[in-house]
Amino acid sequence: MKNLLHFHIYHGDDMARELWEDRGKKVWLKVSGVIGITAPLIAFTLILLAIAYSPQFSWTENVLSDLGAQEGVTAVLFNSGLIIGGFLALVFALGLFLFLGKKMLGEIGAFLLVLATLALITIGAFPSSNVNPTHYYASVTFFVLLPLSIFVIGTALLLMHEVKIGLFALLVAIIAAVPWIIYLSTRFIPNNAIIETISALSASTWSIISGHKMLKQPSQSNR
Repeated sequence: MKNLLHFHIYHGDDMARELWEDRGKKVWLKVSGVIGITAPLIAFTLILLAIAYSPQFSWTENVLSDLGAQEGVTAVLFNSGLIIGGFLALVFALGLFLFLGKKMLGEIGAFLLVLATLALITIGAFPSSNVNPTHYYASVTFFVLLPLSIFVIGTALLLMHEVKIGLFALLVAIIAAVPWIIYLSTRFIPNNAIIETISALSASTWSIISGHKMLKQPSQSNR
């Protein structure tokens, strides 16, 4: 009888711990999902405000990073948008580790996205400068890792039989990458402010859709 009581207490503690951990994961996933939806909206709001305060900014003659090198409120708004958006996107990326479950390919994709968000934060923290190359290297890293991470995540989702959102992720990755490939290979596109926006908007759309998916279907960990 004593051993049986110990058995029930021991396993009861295990069940309680598992339920607590499961609840914590669900809360974290929901928070990450909400942030996946709101992060792009916050970042783009600040970036658009920066553009509004910079009448000399031209989509065909400037890059977006030029906004962060200006004096006054324009630079503050733009760089703050990148830094705040980057930190929020980092939370979203960490939530993807749970959403994608214990799948190696999914974890690789989420890790690449974490690196991309850190690069985005670095872009905002080190404004464009001819003296300090940190901004340039961070920008290259971000725009390479962003479509790559989404492509890997999309492939992982397809392997998990999440066909619709997996195909959508692959499409977004292609849309984010192709304009850069055209620009770098042919220089057909005269400047890359528009290319940066296409990449960022496509990835933001994916983030919003994925965040909504995380809210509706919290965990893939059992798959």
